[in-house]
Amino acid sequence: MKLKLILCCFTLVFFSCNSKISTNPHALHGKAFGTTFSITYFGGDLAEDRVADSIYARFDRLNQSLSTYIEGSDISKINQGDSNVVVDAYFTEVFEKSKKIYRETKGVFDPTIGALVNAWGFGPNSAKQKVDSLYLDALRAKIGFNKVSLRNGKVVQEQPVYFDFNALAKGYALDLAGRYLEAHRITNYLIEIGGEIRARGKHLGKDKAWTVAIEKPNFDGTRSIDKVIHLTNQSMATSGGYRKFNIDSLTGNKYIHIIDPQTGYPSQSNLLSVSIIAALDCADVDGYATALLAMGLADAKMFLSERPDLIGVLVYSDETGNLKHFLSSNFEGLNDSF
Repeated sequence: MKLKLILCCFTLVFFSCNSKISTNPHALHGKAFGTTFSITYFGGDLAEDRVADSIYARFDRLNQSLSTYIEGSDISKINQGDSNVVVDAYFTEVFEKSKKIYRETKGVFDPTIGALVNAWGFGPNSAKQKVDSLYLDALRAKIGFNKVSLRNGKVVQEQPVYFDFNALAKGYALDLAGRYLEAHRITNYLIEIGGEIRARGKHLGKDKAWTVAIEKPNFDGTRSIDKVIHLTNQSMATSGGYRKFNIDSLTGNKYIHIIDPQTGYPSQSNLLSVSIIAALDCADVDGYATALLAMGLADAKMFLSERPDLIGVLVYSDETGNLKHFLSSNFEGLNDSF
C-alpha cells in the first residue's frame, strides 16, 4: 500500500483533577490553532501570566513557521515556490520527525500529499476543484517525501511539492509548551490541545498518574466517555473520522473517507479512529495515529504488533455495522477496567 491521507477529527476528552491540596495546581486555559487548550502543572516560581505569554509566543512562532493557513508563513512561501526560505528549528524538527514516520510506515504517512488534499477542498482552500483523471495523475506525480530534503537550512526539492505538516503540528505545539515548563524545572504537568495530550510526572494532589479519557464514538453528535486511562510520562493522540462518516446503503457499514494517492480519489475505510499512546513526544504519536488510520484496520494491527513502544486503541465498524475495539497487546494496565 502506498500512502493514504485521512480527514481527521481529534476525539479525546481531557479531565482535569481538582482535588483540594495544600498547594493548588496552576491552571491555564486558552485558544490556539482553532481549538482550545488546557495546561495544569505543579511547582515552579513563574507567574502564570508569564507562563501563558511565553507559551503563546511559541505557538505564534510555530504558526509563522508551519501554518498553511497563513499566507506569509515559511511553509506557505515554500509551497509558493520560494527556494530561498531558511527554515527555523521548528520546521526542521517537524520535517525530520515526518521523515522518520514516512520511512517507518513505508510512505503511508506523507506530508507532501497536500496538493491532493487541496484539490478535493479539504485544505486551506475549502472550495473543491474540478478534477479529472488527467489532473489527478499530474498531482500524484508530485507527491513523495522521498523527493525532498533539507540542506543548509533550505528545502531542496526534486520537483515542486506542497507541504502540509498539520498531522504533527498540533502535537508539536504541546511539546513546545512542555519543554518550556521543563526548562523551568516544572516536571509534573498535563497539557491538552484539542484532545491531544502530553503528560509528565503525576498529579501531585492525588499522588498518582494523570487521569484522561478517550471519547466514545457516538454517531448522533453527543459526547460521552469510552475509556478512562492513566498516563505518566506519556503522550496520547487520536485521529478519527466518526463525526464525518458515510453509511453504505446496502450493508449498513460505516466508513470514513480518505484520499488514496494511488488513484487520487477519496476511498473508504471502516477504521473509524486510532488512539496512540507512547513515551514519546506528542508530535510523534500524532503522526503515528494519522498514519495508522490511513493504513486501514488490517495493516494498523500489523504495525502495532511490530511496535511494542506504541500502545494502540482502534475503533472500527464490523461487517454488520457495529462498533468494535481492538487493543494492542500492551494496553493492559493503562486503565482500571475495560
